[in-house]
Amino acid sequence: MNTNERREVLRKKLSESKSPITGTALAQLLGVSRQVIVGDIGILRAMGTEVYATPQGYLIPNEKRTNHESVIATIACCHEKKDTAMELEIVIDNGGKIRDIIVEHPLYGEIRADLMISSRREISSFLERLENCGAGLLSIVTDGVHLHTIEVPNTEILKEIEKELMKKNILHK
Repeated sequence: MNTNERREVLRKKLSESKSPITGTALAQLLGVSRQVIVGDIGILRAMGTEVYATPQGYLIPNEKRTNHESVIATIACCHEKKDTAMELEIVIDNGGKIRDIIVEHPLYGEIRADLMISSRREISSFLERLENCGAGLLSIVTDGVHLHTIEVPNTEILKEIEKELMKKNILHK
C-alpha cells in the first residue's frame, strides 16, 4: 500500500475505534515503524483531521464518543504532585471526563496536552506512567497551577466537581 492509502487506513481505523490506539499497535497493524505512524499523524493533522494524542494512544473524536448535550468547561487547579490522584478522581467519580491539561509556560506560552481520562483505570495507568517515566507533571513549571478542560453531563455536576475540588483546596480561584 502506498503512503496515501496507509494514511487513509490509519484515519479510518482511528475514526472507527471506540477507544485510543497506541502508536505501536497502529505500526504493527500497518507494517511500519512507530515513527512512521507519528509522521502520518502529523500529516493528518496538517490536512485538517483532528487527532488527539492521549496517554492511552491516538484518538479521532467521533459521534459515538461525544455527547453533544454535555457541558465543556475549563477549571483552574493548583496542587502538589501528591494530590494528582485526588484531583483526577474527584472529576471522574462525579461523572466528568478530563480532556486535557493546559499550563502557561513563561517562555513558550500555552502548552496543552490531551489526557482523555474518563475512568479510574485510566487514572491508575496515567499515575503508573508518571511514576515510571521519570518526567514531572506539566504544572511543575507553574508551581502547580494548571487548567483542565473537562466534559460533564450538565452544569449541576460541574458545580459539584468545583465544590469538591474547593473543599480539597485544589480549585484555584
